[in-house]
Amino acid sequence: MPTGVPFNRVLVANRGEIAIRIMRACREMEIRSIAVHSDVDEAALHVRYADEAHLIGGASARESYLDVDKILTVAVQRGAQAIHPGYGFLSENPVFAEACENRGIVFIGPTAEALRSVGNKIAARHTAQRCGVPVVPGSIAGLNGHTEAAAIAETIGYPVLLKAAAGGGGKGMRTAHTEAELRQALDVAAREADHAFGDPSLYIEKFVDPTRHVEVQLLADHFDNVVHLGERDCSIQRRFQKVIEESPSPAVNDDLRIRITTAAITLAKAIGYRNAGTVEFLVDGDRFYFIEVNARLQVEHPVTEMVTGIDLVKEQILVAGGLPLRFRQEEVEFRGAALQARIYAENPAYNFLPSPGIVSHLTEPSGEGIRIDSGIATGSEVPIEYDGLLSKLVAWGSTRAEAIARMRRALEDYEVCGVHTTIPFKRYVLECPAFQSGQYDTGFVASVIQDWKRSCSRT
Repeated sequence: MPTGVPFNRVLVANRGEIAIRIMRACREMEIRSIAVHSDVDEAALHVRYADEAHLIGGASARESYLDVDKILTVAVQRGAQAIHPGYGFLSENPVFAEACENRGIVFIGPTAEALRSVGNKIAARHTAQRCGVPVVPGSIAGLNGHTEAAAIAETIGYPVLLKAAAGGGGKGMRTAHTEAELRQALDVAAREADHAFGDPSLYIEKFVDPTRHVEVQLLADHFDNVVHLGERDCSIQRRFQKVIEESPSPAVNDDLRIRITTAAITLAKAIGYRNAGTVEFLVDGDRFYFIEVNARLQVEHPVTEMVTGIDLVKEQILVAGGLPLRFRQEEVEFRGAALQARIYAENPAYNFLPSPGIVSHLTEPSGEGIRIDSGIATGSEVPIEYDGLLSKLVAWGSTRAEAIARMRRALEDYEVCGVHTTIPFKRYVLECPAFQSGQYDTGFVASVIQDWKRSCSRT
C-alpha cells in the first residue's frame, strides 16, 4: 500500500459512470477496486474496468444494488477494507453504513448517525432551523396519508412539492397545484421513492418557483475541520432532475457567497458531519432558504473539481481512512468556470422517454478544458431497469464565456448511435440567450422546451 493511502482494496457498490469514476481514483492511488453487478450488467463497462467483479443478483435493483447482505458478503469474502457507495442506491442509507461498521468495513461517506440526521430530509430541516438557517415552509414530519398532506398544503398554500425523505436526485419528487393533483402525486412519489431508495416516506414543502437552485460543496474530516469548495448553480433542471450545472453561480455575488457558505459550514459542524456532502439552497435575489443536505457525492461534483483542482473522491477515501484534510479553507483556490451537461439515454422530443438499447457507435469529445466521465462504450447495453445517465460532459474555461464555447463545441463533437440521447437539447440550451447571459431560473427548461420541439419539427 502506498504511503498515506489508508486502504488497498475498495468495493464500489454502484454501477455505470460513477462506479468507473471511483475506480479511476482508486487506480491512481494504487487501490484494488472490486465491482458488484446484476445479471443484466454482466458486460457493463464498470465490470470490465474493475480489478475484479462479482455477480450479486438479478436486474431489479432490490435483487442487486440495493441488497445490503449480498454486497457485504462479497466485501468480506474479497477482503475489501472499505466500500464506496457512489450516489443513489445505498449512498444515503444509514442501515447500510451501520452494517458496514458492524462487519469491520469502512463506509466511505458520513457516519450512520450523520446520515440519520441529514440523509433524512425531514430531520435535516429540523437541524437547519435549530442553527438559524432559513428553511422553505413545509411539514415537520413524514406524511401520514392524503388527509394530513392536504391539510398541510392548505396551510402553506398551493402549489406544493412532495419529496422523498430518504433520497434525492429528483427521485420521489412531484408537484401539486390542487388537492386532486396532490392525491395522485402522493401515490406516484411514494412508489418512486420506494423503488429508488427502499423507503416510501414523503414530506411536503411549499413549491417556490421560479427561483435559483444553488448548492455548496463541503468536505469535513474527523478532526472538526470543515471547508467549502464553493457553490454550484443547478437551476437548469427538468422535473427536479438537473440538466446542466455550473460553478461558480452567475447569481451569487461575493456577499451572498460568504453568507451561504457560512450557513452550510455551520450546519455541517452542528451535526458533526464527516466526508463529502452538499448543502442545497433556493436563492431568491439576496435571500436564500435551506432545502436539504445530500450526504454523499453529487452527480455534478466534477464542476467543483475543475474549478478547484481538488479530487473529491480521493479526499473522500483519505478522510474515511482517518486522515485529516490536506488543506485549509484559505488554501482553496478557485479558478475559472466549469459547466456540466448530463447525457441521458432519453428522447427529449418525446417527453424525455427512456431510450434503452445497444450503443452501436460512440465518438466522445476531447480537447482543451474538456472532461468526460462515461459509463458506456461502443457495444454497451443501456438497460431499462436503471437510470439512463450515460455520461457527464464537463467543460472548463478561464471565463464563463470560454467554458460555454468549449461545451458547445464538445456537444457538436459528441456522437452516440443506437439510442436516443439528450445531446440535441443540451446544444439548444447552450445557445439560448438567457443561459448565455446567466439570467435563468428553475423555470428555464419549461419555458424553452416547446420552442425546441418546434425547431426540431422544422428540420
